[in-house]
Amino acid sequence: MIVLDLIDKQLVNLLQQNSKANIKEIAIKIGLTQTPTYERIKRLEKSGIIKKYIAVLNKEKVGFAIEVFCQVTLLVHSKELITKFENAINKMPEIIECFHVAGNYDYLLKVIVKDMKSYQFFLKNKLSVLDSVGNVQSTFVMSSTKDTEILKLS
Repeated sequence: MIVLDLIDKQLVNLLQQNSKANIKEIAIKIGLTQTPTYERIKRLEKSGIIKKYIAVLNKEKVGFAIEVFCQVTLLVHSKELITKFENAINKMPEIIECFHVAGNYDYLLKVIVKDMKSYQFFLKNKLSVLDSVGNVQSTFVMSSTKDTEILKLS
């Protein structure tokens, strides 16, 4: 774990809210000049604390109306089948997140598709045909009450 001082935490919190803010704006808010602010950002990037900068899209406005959580149970828990499964799902653009979990199932997948027909095609022709998949349970999202990527540091 990398220890962050108060200024680093303020900097990270500001960048999570608006990664397009310019150095001058950020420097004023954290009480530093531009050069040390820039150097701190570069250090946070180099250390891997800041992984990337992305644009977060409104799914509905770009035509992706269906959000599904798939609970996947594997047939066998061999290293080979787990690796094959993980490699296969990493090639499926419909899956935007994948978690290897402990509990009643092995993987929790977050799937985004345009419509029910697209999900049916994905399930029948992509996910269910994998050798390692034993069972898939689908849970459809009716609405989202919280949707954030911000990890508040204090």
